[in-house]
Amino acid sequence: MYPTLGHLLSDIFNSNITLPIPTYGTMMALAFIAAYLVIRHELSRKENLGLIPLNLKEETIGKPATTSELILSALFGFLIGYKFLAIFIIPDQIGESLQEFMFSLKGSWLAGILLALLFTLFTYIDKEKKKLKEPKKQKIPVHAREYAGTFLLIAALAGIVGAKIFHQLENWQEFLSDPLGSLFSSGGLTFFGGLIFGALAVVWYGRKKHIKIPYIMDIAAPAIVLAYAIGRIGCMTAGDGCWGVVNNEPQPEWLAFLPDWMWAFDYPHNVINEGIKLQGCQGNYCHVLEQPVFPTPFYETTMNLIIFLGLWLSRKKIKAHGVLFSIFLLFHGLARFLIEKIRVNNTFQIGNHEITQAEIIAVILMILGVVGIIFFHKRHKKNKAYGT
Repeated sequence: MYPTLGHLLSDIFNSNITLPIPTYGTMMALAFIAAYLVIRHELSRKENLGLIPLNLKEETIGKPATTSELILSALFGFLIGYKFLAIFIIPDQIGESLQEFMFSLKGSWLAGILLALLFTLFTYIDKEKKKLKEPKKQKIPVHAREYAGTFLLIAALAGIVGAKIFHQLENWQEFLSDPLGSLFSSGGLTFFGGLIFGALAVVWYGRKKHIKIPYIMDIAAPAIVLAYAIGRIGCMTAGDGCWGVVNNEPQPEWLAFLPDWMWAFDYPHNVINEGIKLQGCQGNYCHVLEQPVFPTPFYETTMNLIIFLGLWLSRKKIKAHGVLFSIFLLFHGLARFLIEKIRVNNTFQIGNHEITQAEIIAVILMILGVVGIIFFHKRHKKNKAYGT
């Protein structure tokens, strides 16, 4: 496994490269970038179809840079330099834990001061170029694609809150034993909680911008499933514990053409140090599972990429707004329900049956998906009949 980019690059180039950037965090960043690009593209497409109105905003142009703008630029530049550039400038001071470094007082003062000066200078020069003798107010168009970043930020913040809440509900005893530690730890996130809270926040913001809810839903569907698929790559490369149950069964002959790790994997160098110690290994990530397990993150990535391709290729053909999102709910719920059968998870006892939180929500999503497909199809036919 590759808990950090340093481990990955060291393996590729057969050298010893210290770069303690977590692969999980890297894949999460790529997931957000992918979601942003999809949302931006779909917002623009729906605006061109006349489905999203063009808004206007009043802006004062021609003003010189204010003191507060220069200070904010300097602070932002200093933060980027002091913390993020320090990862490359002083990697020896970071060690293996990037998280501890980011929340410590360590950093590169030189990089921080240089970037603070550069950001301040760029802000000043940019404002001077646009300065007018007499600043004036004007109304400028705001295209739908400009909302993409805000949509993503709102979804991310609300999603983290929802993911935390659902994780605590699923691990109630853990929460009761250490409430503050559980709430403010970097781990412990449940995807379905993030999906529900994030979706509600996106719908709220979309309505503020006069975008109809079915349009927002259809825009979000391919973005969510693509981001999820990419995020699970991070789970796979890091070995964060989101794997399957023990699998000691021999690989079926009809799957013999696939690499062995796709059937059963022992996650060497996993980030949670689960299993037994690897001989001769030094550092923080030196454990391997005693028995191989199903690599469920790989399966989830594969299934959700297939769902994404299906949604992306059919999005222009489906005329009933809201159906695309309903299809996403149906198939994503089905994929998660199936994967829960071989995935390690906390269970609840209902009668004589054990069931996971994800299984319950997955069934609800599938039901909502079927109901949504029927409802939005009927509404589309009704609107078409009345010419609306």
